[in-house]
Amino acid sequence: MSQPDDLVFEIEALEVKLAEARASITRRFIGQERVVDLTLTALLCGGHALLIGLPGLGKTRLVETLSTVMGLDGNRVQFTPDLMPADILGSEILDTGKDGGRAFRFVPGPIFCQLLMADEINRASPRTQSALLQAMQEKVVTVAGQTRPLAKPFHVLATQNPIEQEGTYPLPEAQLDRFLVQIDVPYPDRKTEKDILLATTGVEEDQSTQVFAEGELMAAQKLLRRMPVGDAVVEMILDLVRAFRPDEPGVSARVRDTVAWGPGPRAAQALMLTVRARALLQGRLAPSAEDVLDMARPVLSHRMALNFAARARGDSLADLIDSTAASLARAEAAA
Repeated sequence: MSQPDDLVFEIEALEVKLAEARASITRRFIGQERVVDLTLTALLCGGHALLIGLPGLGKTRLVETLSTVMGLDGNRVQFTPDLMPADILGSEILDTGKDGGRAFRFVPGPIFCQLLMADEINRASPRTQSALLQAMQEKVVTVAGQTRPLAKPFHVLATQNPIEQEGTYPLPEAQLDRFLVQIDVPYPDRKTEKDILLATTGVEEDQSTQVFAEGELMAAQKLLRRMPVGDAVVEMILDLVRAFRPDEPGVSARVRDTVAWGPGPRAAQALMLTVRARALLQGRLAPSAEDVLDMARPVLSHRMALNFAARARGDSLADLIDSTAASLARAEAAA
């Protein structure tokens, strides 16, 4: 086969595997296909995800299921105000050998895994939150002056309660920008909640099975970066990201009056990757403008903020993103 034919064959084979993985996940995480797809998108892109939802909506269950299905070694850390960086990264202890000699020995923390669930990440102090910054960006940690590589692949799936703010520490913008996507986990509808009741209150529950073997997720991440992206999609990504920067020439008056600060280059990079992943999950060989519109809110919502006047008016960041993206799409279609 020629090189393009090889790429098509590999993409189609990955699409079949992803469909199997999605089916296995949804057997335990019922009725939240959008959340499942966005979480798989983060893993396919080699990124991290921030899941925001009320307690009891299955966020922990989702991460545990993903660990099984994707063949990843996973750990969970419950973040609390008294959690220290060493509790996550690990520390050196003075060890006494059989010969009576003493030497420092490094005891790795739970971050040395492939899928780390940071449960209620905003409950930890800024000092502990910052311990994840180097790990999320560089995939290494520095302890006692020595840099230690993390496992490959390495992903952080963090959860956050959107209404409980007492005793919490909001994540700084620099750390929010490290998350590829923000995933809002909503309440299930009535039919879904009935299915959950029937599936989880009996003698046995459906179990997920491993679909991806060791190394296959990393191969999928490399394949995703080889997927072609048309010039029109690239230009739309750039137009969309730059449309939310209030100091950018030509932005709308609404954005200039509403947005305090807009998304940086990481947002464009995230869109370039996530639109490919969405196309893969939907069985297509290349992304389209529809993928850009669909991924706008998950990629941009945590990378920008409303100014004081907009918050006082009760403006919605989600509505601003959706309306601006739709207007941009109409303008480009007319052109």
